[in-house]
Amino acid sequence: MSAGLLLASSAGHAAELPPLTASQADEIGTAAAPLQLYLEVSLNQIAYGAPQPFELRDGHLFASVATLRQIGFVLEGRADGESLAPDSLVGVAVRYDASLQRVAIDAPLSLLSLATTRLNAPGVDVPTATASPGVLLNYDVYASRDDRGDSISAFAELRAFGLGAGVFSQTAVTRSHRGEGERRRTDSVRLDSSWRWSAPASMVSVTVGDVISGQLDWTRPLRLGGVRIGRDFGLQPYRITTPLPTFLGEVAVPSAVDLYVNGIRQYSGELPPGPFQLATVPGITGAGNAQLVVTDAFGRTRQLDFPFYAAQQLLAKGLSDWSLSLGLAREDYALRSFSYGSELLGSADLRYGVSDEFTLEAHAEGGDSVVNGGLGAIWLMGRAGVFGATLAYGQDRSDSGWLYAAAYNWSNGRFNLAADTQRTQGEYRDVASRYGARPARVSERAVASWNDTRLGSLGLSYVRLVYRDETHRDETPARYGSATWTRTFKGGAALSLSYNQNLDRAEDRNVYLGYSMNLDYGRDDRRLQVSASLQRNRDRDQAVFDLSRPVPGDGGFGWRLQARGGDGEEGGLAEAGWLSSFGRYSLGLARQGDNDYGYASASGSLVWMGGHVFAARNVSDAFAVVSTGRADVPVLLENRPIGRTDRDGMLLVTPLNAWQRNRIGIDPMELPADLRLDRVEVQATPPDRSGTLVRFGIEQVHAAVLVLQDARGQALPVGSRVHLDSGASAVVGYDGETYLDTLQELNTLRVDTADGTCSVRFAYPLGDGVPRIGPLVCRTEAPR
Repeated sequence: MSAGLLLASSAGHAAELPPLTASQADEIGTAAAPLQLYLEVSLNQIAYGAPQPFELRDGHLFASVATLRQIGFVLEGRADGESLAPDSLVGVAVRYDASLQRVAIDAPLSLLSLATTRLNAPGVDVPTATASPGVLLNYDVYASRDDRGDSISAFAELRAFGLGAGVFSQTAVTRSHRGEGERRRTDSVRLDSSWRWSAPASMVSVTVGDVISGQLDWTRPLRLGGVRIGRDFGLQPYRITTPLPTFLGEVAVPSAVDLYVNGIRQYSGELPPGPFQLATVPGITGAGNAQLVVTDAFGRTRQLDFPFYAAQQLLAKGLSDWSLSLGLAREDYALRSFSYGSELLGSADLRYGVSDEFTLEAHAEGGDSVVNGGLGAIWLMGRAGVFGATLAYGQDRSDSGWLYAAAYNWSNGRFNLAADTQRTQGEYRDVASRYGARPARVSERAVASWNDTRLGSLGLSYVRLVYRDETHRDETPARYGSATWTRTFKGGAALSLSYNQNLDRAEDRNVYLGYSMNLDYGRDDRRLQVSASLQRNRDRDQAVFDLSRPVPGDGGFGWRLQARGGDGEEGGLAEAGWLSSFGRYSLGLARQGDNDYGYASASGSLVWMGGHVFAARNVSDAFAVVSTGRADVPVLLENRPIGRTDRDGMLLVTPLNAWQRNRIGIDPMELPADLRLDRVEVQATPPDRSGTLVRFGIEQVHAAVLVLQDARGQALPVGSRVHLDSGASAVVGYDGETYLDTLQELNTLRVDTADGTCSVRFAYPLGDGVPRIGPLVCRTEAPR
């Protein structure tokens, strides 16, 4: 995706630098014989580099064709050894400065071959990630009790990392239930077990254990017990994988360039003469407008407008995304721990950026008598939007058929349109059909939305689904239409209205009206939220009123009160929540109809790392453990206070961004003056779902401010050199003061002044803080 512009002028710049004349040649004493010169060269006001050979003849500078080509000229049909006067070319101006032995050449871009300057090009930054040995346990527990019994469910995730290559992960769920007058029944089910190894440099990861196959929109994933290998762009989070709108142009003289996208400046930089390529920032989606403002060395400004369209569904040219999966189908997931099929299944996916406007997709899978394969493509149609199409074939023994799909979307930040259809013909089969429901016969969707700052947001949608029964006949279609409207007001208040209608059954409809607002008491942890809603679902009405003070995101208490009424479903709840550095907890009482029940939940994690155990909130991704060896040391994450070390001098820091540099530091201004840090900041890069140990060396020093005087009671001169018997040195400041931080119980100082050398002995009072010692009299040493 690129747009071009030409910002070049030959006549304008030639007027600033007139060509060498005969009178100028006379002034420098031009003789009849040619004069050999080595001159510093600038081309279009940019210095070339090393001096180049020239010859002064009859008031004109000559150079070999090879020299001019080396400088940047394009001289077709001429031999390298041929001699040529640059100012004999149309549009070229030459000015020779004999006193400085320099020549300035200005030429139109049509005669030059200059390298393309690439601005704002996304780089590839792959920092080295490190994981320290450790184990992590995430847990989430929920318990409830009513008149009919009680139940407890617990989810747990165990991770082990840093003990070798990769990360091991195990998830499981435990359920316990006891009905009134019954015995307690408890069962545990293993969910997923896997080991994952990653190679950030090649963006490839390998997972062994329970995996999920498939990654394309038109394929159906399947849980497998086996191995999966494939591309993982998350291993290089700084890499831009989608095409960026790019603008091409050229300038004849050094210039400044500014890029504005939808009225917001996105880039500002400098340009040398020649062609250039400028990319926009990532994250832009849909249609937009860009303005390129170029200001040349003479202050002239030009502005050009470029419409563009950015699509996140595409891959940049030459970039590929792929995966291969092989294993046995996982059956009865979350019901049985070890239930796998007996047939080997395989799946492969590929996405490839043929160009910045066209991405090709391919898929193949098979096993257990099923063969399936297909091709797809995504095409950027200029500013008209993005179109995708798919064709696939699937066969299972005697059943076979086709799948075809098409999708279109367009947006410009205010209006959004999307429509897609996926249909099967015949008895289309994929591997997922052998272990679950068959694919839908028809799946269609259309969405339109509009956003306006004054009128709010309006959305319309249509959905149609058709499935086939066991007799291969189409079931009754399910068609739904919906409309939503939301409007946000000052102060955080919001009003929303939605209507959902079954287009085949008039009585099946849902209408919802809701309003919410914030009551601000000056602090976030005192902010109240009030909401009220009315809903009609088919022939049943319900009203809900909610008053809450949300739990602050950085920790604290919150609560919620709710009342419900309408059509026999009266009820409500009262709930309290608490978020601490150790986890999240809640406790509540509720009534639904005639049933009263209480409930409680707790979630958090336990981390073992660096010989220390930490209790913390849920750790979903990467983290670090900071070790300082001292208690109550303030720790910063990206210059924000994140916590203080415990009594063992350690702190768990979470969350961090995996595979990225996370700046972890210590605020030295909050430490006692007699403590010394080996470093104040570290760039920590942990792998995903792992932790890294960050050590800061802190030692206590014996420091003091010494007040030094001579035998007459005058402060020693500023700049005098102070030498401690241990080898440390310092400089005397104003009022004879100097600072030393390597003092012993007894110390000897030698001071070099303009008048000679003096010395002083003193004792250091051991204790906390930095004492002020003196005045100390520095006595002149006898000459040796």
